[in-house]
Amino acid sequence: MNQISKYSKFIPYLYYLTIIAYWFTDINKSEGVSAYPILLFGIPFLWQLIKPNKKLNFGLGITFVCLSSYMILAYLSDLFHIVTISNASKQFALYGGLTVAANFFMALWIMRNSMKKTF
Repeated sequence: MNQISKYSKFIPYLYYLTIIAYWFTDINKSEGVSAYPILLFGIPFLWQLIKPNKKLNFGLGITFVCLSSYMILAYLSDLFHIVTISNASKQFALYGGLTVAANFFMALWIMRNSMKKTF
């Protein structure tokens, strides 16, 4: 149990690295070489795994809480039909909702990690 609590603080960073890797492979299939700049988004999360920094952690947390809040507003506008979208986008809405919720939860987890005394 002690091992789980010791390594649980790294779960949000691994989550975002997994999302970035998936995003890269999906774009790389269709776009090719132009997908490689996406990998640059993984550098801060990889840095937090290798050498944790409290200021970087707080910056990542604030940034992704804001982005996730914006995604929640976009998802709610889609859910309440405020903006008209295509059927293909509506089919993606369930997975989008799960991703929006997971992103917000992981961003709050990063903020929680930065508020702790030790990292």
